[in-house]
Amino acid sequence: MGVKSKAAAAIVVLLLFLGSLWIQGGLDYQWESCLKGYNQVNTLHQLYNSSDGDGAEGPRIMEGCPGQTFQVSLLLSHLLAGPAYASDVLMQPYLSSWDELVRFMEALGPMVGLISKEIESKTSIIRQLALLSKESPEAELGPDIHSINSVRTETGAENNPEASQHTGAYHSVRSMIWVELNRGLVDFNHQTDSGCRTLLRLHRALLWLKLFLQKLAETPAAGRLRSPSELCREAYQSTLANHHTWFVRRAAELAFIAMPERGFFFKLVCVQSQEELNVVLNRVVQAIGEIYDRTQKALEENNMLDLP
Repeated sequence: MGVKSKAAAAIVVLLLFLGSLWIQGGLDYQWESCLKGYNQVNTLHQLYNSSDGDGAEGPRIMEGCPGQTFQVSLLLSHLLAGPAYASDVLMQPYLSSWDELVRFMEALGPMVGLISKEIESKTSIIRQLALLSKESPEAELGPDIHSINSVRTETGAENNPEASQHTGAYHSVRSMIWVELNRGLVDFNHQTDSGCRTLLRLHRALLWLKLFLQKLAETPAAGRLRSPSELCREAYQSTLANHHTWFVRRAAELAFIAMPERGFFFKLVCVQSQEELNVVLNRVVQAIGEIYDRTQKALEENNMLDLP
């Protein structure tokens, strides 16, 4: 076997291993096949871009890209549906957003797509927990449902009547945290398969993707546009790399080498130029930021940012 063949084989082995270690830097418990999705009808596949303002022709519409698995308009519809109440995130659109982000990563090629497998296992864990909770008699929340999704205003806190209609334990980020804490399912010293620990891993990965898309949308005042590979590696080094072992960090570097050039991203979101790409990605980054900030606040308030 030649040097190039050996190098290629080594890269494949490393990336396969990376796929299982990507988010938390270690092997997770194995789960059987899980519920892959919720019943959800998407009526927002065409979205108004409010950042363009209301001109004479009205707000511009972001439409679906024909013939592509990943749809940026669908991703945005899920992200916009996530925020709820004052500072909560609905779990169903949150997980659906990840489904679309997985398709985004898979579209970047088999090497980068391997990373998405670990993320899929995380979303499956939460969906399985939600399914088991629905089937269990003790899955319903107690009388403190109003304390989970209280709406805070400038004049004080008041309960949202809508919150009392949603009593599923895994209905939202805050309801999941509340239920798992009260049932003693969250261990602050040892690894568990709790939804909270799983959410934290997804939360960290979301920051990496947010920062990557943000960098991809930037147009330098002077000089060349940097390659997506370089930008993704830089975003990784300031986010997920802080939670990974040396080996996983080195394997990640190999995955980023295989990332497509910038022109591929134009086709992926159906735009013709860097300026158009900036508009689309900035809208997505803003929506991701809202989801991330709300989740960050919920985890931080419950001291869950460092769950093992």
